[in-house]
Amino acid sequence: MFPVHRHPEVAQALDEGRPVVALESTLLAHGLPRPGNVETGLELEDAVRRHGATPATIAVLDGVAHIGLSGQDLERICSDPDLTKLGLRDVPVAAGLGRSGATTVASTAALARTAGISVFATGGIGGVHRGARDTFDESADLDVLARTRIVVVCAGAKSILDIPATLQRLESLSVPVIGYRTYAFPGFYLTESGSTVDWRCDTPDEVAQIFAAADGFSDAALIVANPLPMDRQLDPAMHDTVLRYALGAAVEAGVTGGDVTPYVLERLHIASNGLTQEVNVDLVLRNAALAAEIAVAVAATEQ
Repeated sequence: MFPVHRHPEVAQALDEGRPVVALESTLLAHGLPRPGNVETGLELEDAVRRHGATPATIAVLDGVAHIGLSGQDLERICSDPDLTKLGLRDVPVAAGLGRSGATTVASTAALARTAGISVFATGGIGGVHRGARDTFDESADLDVLARTRIVVVCAGAKSILDIPATLQRLESLSVPVIGYRTYAFPGFYLTESGSTVDWRCDTPDEVAQIFAAADGFSDAALIVANPLPMDRQLDPAMHDTVLRYALGAAVEAGVTGGDVTPYVLERLHIASNGLTQEVNVDLVLRNAALAAEIAVAVAATEQ
């Protein structure tokens, strides 16, 4: 039996049918610098609480999947430099060997749904990488989202990905993508990626109604793309210039596979004088707040 521990606060909320929002731990362990990542983790949980839901940050500790973390566990996730990044394929391996790791979008979504959580907030989903026609490099997020019934609130996909191909792949997998108060699909740091979506919602209740309508019909996730306001995005001109440079530099340096994303993001961070970190925290806090509002609406619908 796969070992799972539900934090008492999360367990009580789920047992009573109250709204819960899942949060990933990879952002904290690998996406933000120490020691400020602890503060961000607490701010994310606080944002969920302030908007009416119970936060459940998910990670694997000593072979046990934790659905919700204690303060001590959160400190551990944020301070351990050797913590592994666990995709869905890695979770049973870590469990079998008693290892610890932070969960990605794919593994967080799967563990959250297994625990009975209906809403998940993250920064950006993974997708099809540039050059995937030659490398077949695409995120495991896509396949998992196609078979995991959960609302995923995100700021679109990272702009370093092939976003048109990512949206096409999601369409092929029958994963619905809804713009929140927009038809423009966001590009993580950017309010608009240049691609659009077919559907939009303007309230958390509308999202909850769509999610309820799919019950018994589709097992795919419902992606809610929540863009940053224009005045809070990264400067688009600077972003595009650095992105072109960084992608070219990665090719020249022979950087491939999973190393490309951190390589490019690090160069964006340096070129923006750290502004990408501020934008990252801003967008994920906004996503956590919206996810909590949606979770409240979903819980009301389910009752």
